[in-house]
Amino acid sequence: MTYNSLGLDTKKTKELTEKLNKLLANFQIYYQNLRGLHWNIRGKNFFDLHVKFEELYNDANVKVDLLAERILTLGETPLHTFEDYAKFSKVPVGVNVSKDDKAVELIVASLTELLKLERDILSASGDADDEGTNSMMSDFISEQEKTLWMMNAWLGKSL
Repeated sequence: MTYNSLGLDTKKTKELTEKLNKLLANFQIYYQNLRGLHWNIRGKNFFDLHVKFEELYNDANVKVDLLAERILTLGETPLHTFEDYAKFSKVPVGVNVSKDDKAVELIVASLTELLKLERDILSASGDADDEGTNSMMSDFISEQEKTLWMMNAWLGKSL
């Protein structure tokens, strides 16, 4: 085995950064969805959701930066083109979503996909003894589980 200067197996690190780049692509689509929801929301819940969507897209923007910096820390290059984002994204794309329930359903669907990717990375980072990535994924997961619970509660649904 070959190790990098972080003391991590280079083969496992390469595989991990590929997964992180896919998560980054999905976060970029999620982020753009949130911007669109923030801009286009209409109806009686406008004031509450407009603010909530801004809070969520600011959080997603921070996570995008954290992911890109983690990929760089691990010695690889973060994806940075819309072509790559579209190619790797599993998060549904919201187009002209303005109804409150459809907007929240899009967030639920997006978070569900992000959590799947994050759990896969959490497992792989544990296998690679990569505590930095492991800790990041653990933090992302716990925050997003709470957001998912709240969005489902808003919809009147359980997890």
